[in-house]
Amino acid sequence: MRSIERKQITLKDIAKALNLSPSTVSRSLKDHPEISVETKELVQKYAREHKYKPNTLALSLRTQKTNTIGVIIPEIVHYFFSSVLSGIEKEAEKNNYKVLFCQSNEDYEREIICTETLLSAHVCGVLVSVSKKTAKFQHFQEIIDNGIPLVFFDRICTGINTDKVVVDDYTGAFNAVEYLIKTNCKRIVLLGGNPILALSNNRRMGYEDALRKYKIPVDKNLMFVCDTVESAEEILPEILRQENRPDAFFAINDEVAAACINKVSSFGLKIPDDVSVCGFTDSYISQFTSPNLTSIDQRGFEVGSTAARLLINRLKGIEKKEGVVNRIIKTKLVVRDSTRKI
Repeated sequence: MRSIERKQITLKDIAKALNLSPSTVSRSLKDHPEISVETKELVQKYAREHKYKPNTLALSLRTQKTNTIGVIIPEIVHYFFSSVLSGIEKEAEKNNYKVLFCQSNEDYEREIICTETLLSAHVCGVLVSVSKKTAKFQHFQEIIDNGIPLVFFDRICTGINTDKVVVDDYTGAFNAVEYLIKTNCKRIVLLGGNPILALSNNRRMGYEDALRKYKIPVDKNLMFVCDTVESAEEILPEILRQENRPDAFFAINDEVAAACINKVSSFGLKIPDDVSVCGFTDSYISQFTSPNLTSIDQRGFEVGSTAARLLINRLKGIEKKEGVVNRIIKTKLVVRDSTRKI
């Protein structure tokens, strides 16, 4: 049996049915004070009964204003970015903004396409976390040149003069490594991120400064770019076969830390007695590894809501500070069973 398609009712349909002008219907739906209470009630009741929905696309084409915030993230499957997106959506909804998001999939060319897509959609503001392959930033400057407010979050571009919301990556890394040292770990491997990203460098500096504080030499042979499970699978066996093997791993994210736990266990080593493991994100993975993973709570939801609030305040004229506004989200070390106790 062929399904019957129900045509979406339009503003003109309501006007025709009620023998009113389209402008009267439009103003009635907007609760305009010049329209009588009786007419407004009549129009609004008819609209509800017939499930009328305003054509927001047509409205945006006429006004060039969409009340839509564009978001570019590296990948939605990452727990941190899904948490950020939840925070953005919550804040946007509270302020009657919609969200249009794109994934760069960690690809520079796709990130450019995402930017073009959002500009074509006439978004009123943009939130961005850059891909780890992005080394040129003209496409972001184009957003600003079009008069559209831009806020970077987490993975920022220091070369673009605009607002930013970042996690306190340095302190998070410092606290994690300091804790490992206090549990008598001395050979701590850093499984870090791409140095093109500011957050990778901040975490590396936190790692190094914690070692220096406790007079432990900074050994470049214990520092690796290893930010995916695939790279961890490749690098870890060689590290664990070393005669003077490490007694701890500090990983750039929880996925890599979970790979560490699996690989260390496969070598017959006990966690945390032989090797401690600490991650960064405090995602759901941390409670499903065996043992449960010690990690840095990155507060993704708060990052998203803070970034969205900063952007919306710019759009509404509430944030009046000239120049760049920087917001820093504090981290927290969550100790579980993959590290020794102090």
